[in-house]
Amino acid sequence: MRCIDTSIPEVKILEPRLFKDARGYFCETYNRKTLLELGINAEFVQDNESFSQHGVVRGLHYQKGEHAQAKLVRVLQGEVLDVAVDIRAGSPTFGKFVAVRLSGENHLQFYIPKGFAHGFAVLSETALFAYKCDALYAPQAEGSINANDPSIGIDWIVAAEDRLFSDKDLKAQSFGDYLSHPDFIYG
Repeated sequence: MRCIDTSIPEVKILEPRLFKDARGYFCETYNRKTLLELGINAEFVQDNESFSQHGVVRGLHYQKGEHAQAKLVRVLQGEVLDVAVDIRAGSPTFGKFVAVRLSGENHLQFYIPKGFAHGFAVLSETALFAYKCDALYAPQAEGSINANDPSIGIDWIVAAEDRLFSDKDLKAQSFGDYLSHPDFIYG
């Protein structure tokens, strides 16, 4: 597995080795020892999967406090724009984000550490999305920031009029509101 650095040092793109032949391909998508060698020390305890149609934007979500989660995400089928936003107040990259296209074709994975809000937009007709979390989901620890907040400035690629959000995500706090009461402090 190859590790690709991003503009935020803690956020990583992982590229598994593909072994292809006339029958198809094989790749190893998770190996704790390999991740440790790459500097990722997350012990994953929960796997999740979602299926979404074109234009769906999920996020920007995070878990706070003792339930904060690191995630390792990938797309099994289709294509998404996946985004991690640094929400650690005082961080040198606070409010900055990394965006990467993940697809069933490129097999890339995206490591999002604790202290980052996460979201994605479906670029293909449909997308099957899978992710590992290093803490169990806890509804009382949910946090979210509005994915359309102009102060963050994410270009979701999907036209604004074609974006589909849950009611909950539409009502998420602005980044400005988050700034007044941050859930993560750097360091």
